[in-house]
Amino acid sequence: MTEPLWTPSADRIASSRVSAFMREVAARQDIELPDYAALHRFSIEHPEAFWRAVVAFCGVIFDETADSPTLRHAGRMPGARWFPGMTLNFAENLLRHNDRRIALQFVSEAGHEEALSYAELRAEVGRVAAGLRAAGITPGDRVAAFMPNRPETVILMLAAASIGAMFSSCSPDFGVSGVLDRFGQIEPRVLLCCDGYIYAGKRIDTRARTAEILAGLPSVERVLVVGYLEPRPALDGLAHAEHWQDFGAPGAAPSFERLPFEHPLYIMYSSGTTGAPKCIVHGAGGTLLQHLKELVLHVDLDRDDAIFYFTTCGWMMWNWLVSSLAVGARVLLFDGSPFAPAPGVLWDMAERHGVSVFGTSAKYLAALEKAGERPARSHNLERLRTLLSTGSPLLPASYDFVYRDIHPDVQLASISGGTDIVSCFALGTPLLPVYRGELQAPGLGMAVAIYDDEGQPLPASHPGELVCTQAFPSMPLGFWNDPEGRRYHDAYFARFENTWCHGDWAELTPRGGLVIHGRSDATLNPGGVRIGTAEIYRQVEKLPEIAESIVVGQDWEGDVRVVLFVRLQPGAALDDALRDRIRRQIREHATPRHVPAHILAVADIPRTISGKIVELAVRNVIHGRPVKNRDVLANPEALEYFRDRPELAD
Repeated sequence: MTEPLWTPSADRIASSRVSAFMREVAARQDIELPDYAALHRFSIEHPEAFWRAVVAFCGVIFDETADSPTLRHAGRMPGARWFPGMTLNFAENLLRHNDRRIALQFVSEAGHEEALSYAELRAEVGRVAAGLRAAGITPGDRVAAFMPNRPETVILMLAAASIGAMFSSCSPDFGVSGVLDRFGQIEPRVLLCCDGYIYAGKRIDTRARTAEILAGLPSVERVLVVGYLEPRPALDGLAHAEHWQDFGAPGAAPSFERLPFEHPLYIMYSSGTTGAPKCIVHGAGGTLLQHLKELVLHVDLDRDDAIFYFTTCGWMMWNWLVSSLAVGARVLLFDGSPFAPAPGVLWDMAERHGVSVFGTSAKYLAALEKAGERPARSHNLERLRTLLSTGSPLLPASYDFVYRDIHPDVQLASISGGTDIVSCFALGTPLLPVYRGELQAPGLGMAVAIYDDEGQPLPASHPGELVCTQAFPSMPLGFWNDPEGRRYHDAYFARFENTWCHGDWAELTPRGGLVIHGRSDATLNPGGVRIGTAEIYRQVEKLPEIAESIVVGQDWEGDVRVVLFVRLQPGAALDDALRDRIRRQIREHATPRHVPAHILAVADIPRTISGKIVELAVRNVIHGRPVKNRDVLANPEALEYFRDRPELAD
């Protein structure tokens, strides 16, 4: 498609924060920055000046030694060191505002709402931080949350960060093994949990599961229990437990320990579907700068915005969303099913609270369309300015759905990055048009390229490995329990020397945007030609009979053949006529190589708790190989629909 689906108005471009940033940088550097491409080029060619400008423009609170460099060992990946003479505190930057504006707005599926002003949030952080200090928590200790997406989770994170403790979280839909696989490695001293949560109308008591988790976590000394189902739930069977509201010192003012730029802040986890989850350690300074850059310069967020992202505390988008506090925006937290009590529940919330930035997953948008929802007709979304999507490639048909049935004048920003960098490699910008199926641009300060198998850069329209050829501040500090950094190096830098290889199969577009085709380790390779799975999903899920699909490669007679599994809409049947339509759709709109050798129906498709389909797990099942860490799956029982399928024996 050569015509954009959306083009920013001249007023929107001129009033954007990134335009103000460009004017400021151009004046300070005595250069011309006429457009986004020029700004991105400057950010790559002059990374030290660019990141210094981000610090100044975003008002980062810090101390610094005289004549401290911005970057040491710039040519090393890993090994580059950003702002080695700077000290700061992550929580201090997120709590810089101290007024009556709403900081956190909590909304539950059941309709319960709570709000905390910035002043109230600071007071709560002060109370809890005093309790952590009294419990002997010091910089470097680990504090963990097994929690729904509630304000208490944010408060504990900020309290821990104010001291310099590391924070880690899992959502309560994780099973016992999934939590122990994560928290068991990092040995937290404090655990925040709740008595339960509500999902799809069901009240789910988690105390028995928490007791099992505690039995496997001897490091935990204090357990703080939030009453979600009951105001003061019984604590029987929970060792070292006390009620959340009784912890700490009410009235204690927060104090902030300014620590080195690279002081560890978060421990996050890889998906764990192919082995033990990797514990990824992220630094306070790099996380703060990268999030501020993305929120301020890419999302165009300011104090008058209300920002929402549909996420749990087990997905990195929670960490990203919470950083919006540093801008002073109103942050909405939703807990529950996005389709209960009705498919429009998130849009009810968006209308009621004037959401201007709405974030979700690509799968949610596809499911919303399949459910027949048309928010543009049913809701007043006049404040909605930007819609963000991530988690998997956003299909071109979903672009059409957004502009037809959600909002005709919204910036649709498909964004892509990952837990590995707690941020994005490619995302949106208010300066550029939106084209169907494309991410708008590489992120500022991110030297994104596409490589072939030999490590040579590919031109536009040629798919290959997504890489980053220069260091950036939010690179992980490393992996937990990896003192020599070998596992960290092997995860990202072993494929191409001194280059971050992200594991996405992608291509640059002639307009300077990107298309993500899926994970490169899940790409199909029939006849030696690599095919991104998203290319098939784009075509299959256009058909009204298909609710969703998953495609994998099956080893067959010395080659790989493509196998497509589909979950059908109620009342649909996978007969020969539908199979022929699927094959024709793929052949005509992709290539003959994309056409599956087998098309099979399944009752459900397995996915992680954060909603991502697990192609590698399905591939293991059809090959008779074990699937490790089934506990990270939201519906592990769905794997049985793929096991021992007689159709795959010939």
